[in-house]
Order: sequence, then structure tokens, then C-alpha cells
Amino acid sequence: MEPAPHQPPAAVALAMLERRGRWLIQLRDDIPGIVAPGTWGLFGGHLEPGETAAEALRRELQEEIGWQATDLTPWFSHTTEVRVAYFFRSSLTVPLERLQLAEGQDMKLAELSELRHGSAWSPRLAERRPLALALQLALGRLTAGDGAGQSGQR
Repeated sequence: MEPAPHQPPAAVALAMLERRGRWLIQLRDDIPGIVAPGTWGLFGGHLEPGETAAEALRRELQEEIGWQATDLTPWFSHTTEVRVAYFFRSSLTVPLERLQLAEGQDMKLAELSELRHGSAWSPRLAERRPLALALQLALGRLTAGDGAGQSGQR
């Protein structure tokens, strides 16, 4: 029996969006089988064939919150055996009320002080939920003072 061909890791692009000192987060759906169900994460998603990470992220932000991102700055990437995540930073140029949540259970602008506790309150569900690994990675970069630039991490 021949070994299975090596599959390249799936690629995703994620946005750390800041507005007036707070960060936009998404409460993921409680659907078994998705990445990090029921946790707070970042908006974004998988790259389609032929898309760059920035193109995929612009498409996902339009689909998920109805917002047209113009200035996405590459920040860092994180690679595991199954997934490579490209993180971008940008300013959210519109108030939260102008966004239309089309994917996920809730969204909010969260203070870093709340995120540092490892969970966040959902106004819509009226309960605390934990942070997804991707959001924890981005938070670690923010609190380490790595506010700009791109680097790899394995």
C-alpha cells in the first residue's frame, strides 16, 4: 500500500480590526465540525484557489460583516501541520452598528483588558465564551508589543 500524498495545509486569512482602542471579534457558531465552535475568534476564512490571503480576507469581510476593507496590513503567519493562518491588521473605519453580521452568533468591539481574561461576554447570548486559538495568538502578539510587521511562526 502506498502512503497517501502529502496534503498542503489549508490556508486562512484573519483580520485583527481595531476601532478606537477596541478590537472586533466574532462569536463562532456552535456547529460541530467547524474550527473552534462556540468561541470568540477573528473574522476571515479560507483562501479559494488562486486567491491571495489579502484577496480572500477582503472577500470574507464583505461576506461576513458587509464591510469593504481597503487597508489590510500583513502582520504575521502561524503554521501547523493542517493549517496556515495569515493574520492582518487594519482599522475598522465604520461604527459597529454599520456592520451586518452574516456569519456567527455575535460580534463586538472588545477591550484588550477583557480579552486578556481568556473569555469575553456575549451581549446576544448573555454569557461568557472562551477565545479561539487564533484570537489567543493575535492577542499574544499585541500584548508582546509586536504591533506591526510580518513574521513566521511554527
